[in-house]
Amino acid sequence: MNLQNILYRVYERRLQREIQAHKLPQHVGLILDGNRRYARSVGLMSILEGHRLGAKKLEEVLTWCEELNIRMVSIWILSTENLQRPLEELAGLLQLIENRLRDAAHDPKTHTKRMRIRAIGKLELLPESLRDAIREAEEATREYGSFFLNVAVGYGGRQEIVDAVQSLLRERLESGKSLEATIEEVTSDNVGKYLYTYDLPDPDLIIRTSGEVRLSGFLLWQSAYSEFYFCDAYWPAFRRIDLLRAIRSYQQRERRFGF
Repeated sequence: MNLQNILYRVYERRLQREIQAHKLPQHVGLILDGNRRYARSVGLMSILEGHRLGAKKLEEVLTWCEELNIRMVSIWILSTENLQRPLEELAGLLQLIENRLRDAAHDPKTHTKRMRIRAIGKLELLPESLRDAIREAEEATREYGSFFLNVAVGYGGRQEIVDAVQSLLRERLESGKSLEATIEEVTSDNVGKYLYTYDLPDPDLIIRTSGEVRLSGFLLWQSAYSEFYFCDAYWPAFRRIDLLRAIRSYQQRERRFGF
């Protein structure tokens, strides 16, 4: 191990001791951005190889979160806009997601961790084989509650809010309520009950990789009081030290849940 690696490890251990002395986020959202740009930057043979490395990185990061006692992670792996990508790239990405979900359903580590997997998004837009893999993973882990992995796939924040409002209106009108009475029931509390994440706590911290400083629609409603951290590293190059820095930044802020 060279001097640079030794110094890195020393700094990493110091950072971990520092953050463990303070309150940790309980729910972390991750926007896994930069797989394609990473593939180009390091000269990989195809964009899909960048996505494969990103999938491997996710396994690492989930382990880091578990070691830090962060028990809920929400990841955004495919937006509704991503479904418009070139067919060749999209087909490979969808197959990769499908394979990873099926693997997770049978991976002994999933069951040892007692990790519950849940997909959120407009799932009807996805191919049937991918929806089947989602059902398989959710069914295999539905009784678990030690670690929660929420997978945003075919997800768009605006679409989620539109779907929630439409579901609320449809249910009230079908129950015989008048339009006027239904309009009065369009409140933040009631709309929240129809979100894809209706029974999940809002994220405390949202991390986006690749240097982009925006949410691009990730958990728009739920992130109203979240803290944000934007990391320059592409997702496949995301390091444990980057996660620790994000958590330290979160801990240094005063959460006011308002102005």
